[in-house]
Amino acid sequence: MRPSLLPWRREGGERLSAADASNVEIDAGDQVNVFLMAGLLGPGGWVATDGCPDLDLLRRVVGERLAQVTSGELRRFSQRVGTSGRHLVWEPCRPDLGWHVRSVEPVDGGAGLADLCSLLMTVPLSLDRPLWELLVVPGASPEGPGLVLRIHHAVADGVAGVALLRAFFGDGGPGPSERSTPAVAETTPPTTRPGRLSSLLTSLTRVVAVFRATVPPTVLLGPLGAHRGVAFVEVDLAPLARAARTAGGTVNDALLAAVTAAAEAALRVDGHPVPAVLPASVPVALPDRRGSGNAVGVMLVGLPTGEPDVRRRLASVAATTSAAKAGARSQGTLELTRTRWGSRLFARLARRQRFIALFVTNVRGPREPLSLGGAPLRRAWPVVPLQGNVRFGVSALSYAGRLACTVHVDADVLRADVAARTLQDELGGVASSSPPGPDHRGQTVRPIRPPS
Repeated sequence: MRPSLLPWRREGGERLSAADASNVEIDAGDQVNVFLMAGLLGPGGWVATDGCPDLDLLRRVVGERLAQVTSGELRRFSQRVGTSGRHLVWEPCRPDLGWHVRSVEPVDGGAGLADLCSLLMTVPLSLDRPLWELLVVPGASPEGPGLVLRIHHAVADGVAGVALLRAFFGDGGPGPSERSTPAVAETTPPTTRPGRLSSLLTSLTRVVAVFRATVPPTVLLGPLGAHRGVAFVEVDLAPLARAARTAGGTVNDALLAAVTAAAEAALRVDGHPVPAVLPASVPVALPDRRGSGNAVGVMLVGLPTGEPDVRRRLASVAATTSAAKAGARSQGTLELTRTRWGSRLFARLARRQRFIALFVTNVRGPREPLSLGGAPLRRAWPVVPLQGNVRFGVSALSYAGRLACTVHVDADVLRADVAARTLQDELGGVASSSPPGPDHRGQTVRPIRPPS
């Protein structure tokens, strides 16, 4: 979505932050910079007891919600990106709810919902409208339709996306005092800000690192094909968190340890070699967002392969991330994405880099169930885009007592279903090692066994 291709120019408007503008710059026809939240709904409000949706009622609910917004996350739902001089700006644009809120063809259960998401990850959002859409998906579950909320990355990152989710699915959600933070922030102590010279040296090191080839030849890296593969995974959050703490780590560390095995399985099933270490890019939320929809640092975590015991892998990952989180926060966003020209250079380099092998992102979501217009959101999975030349990514969201994970791959070279089964087994293996204890509501739960 290059600024020169935007079909309108206006004077004035709210200027995009550097991070938000960067997400516009790196958008491309073959790499759509859009993330989505897929969910399953139950009966209530605009969803009848037989599961049939009333789209007109849903549009009225959404319209009333947006009409009340003057600030906050949802204001972007009534704005589009234009240009003013040399700058990108947010300008008012009344959304056409007949287009933004619509139904799609029925799918065959949860697997059909995942397949739909894989197709949507290569479909750009219309440039002359606000950068979002809400799709109602019949057939996703017996109780009610599925739902897919698509949002351009210029509007929000993971943390802002969860805040936006709370605002959009406002009825029945937690109060405004409960702030959303990424799971990687769970146990990070306050840090001292580095000196100017130290910060400069670190910045130079990070820029130079983009040009360094540290990942051996692997099918995890390469030009992205036209087909995506998406698969969903879930695990109870409370036993997973207890087991992670017992091992000296966090939920995010447990996720990284499990992702290691999932990536290995996706490689081995088709006879591809497995690198000894898989460097993973892990976003870390910054404390000062300054009104931006995107404010993340990047933590690089080397995931060691070849270790069959997930608990040992978890301990190894936890030892690495405990120090890396603080450094990623203090350094802030990547230096090459802080200017327009830098973002363009970064987008080119990202298609040829051999510095990272995969993406993993994990955001702490609402603890209590949300609903939209009286229809409860019973399940929710995040799906984030593949970018550059990275063909394997995992996104996770904690929601209502469960950790929901999505495997997203280049389906021309990797199998999402194989990676998802291994991820489920590994997360279940960690959770099953936890003794019974209270869940997020204080009720005693016992760990579930991973599916065979």
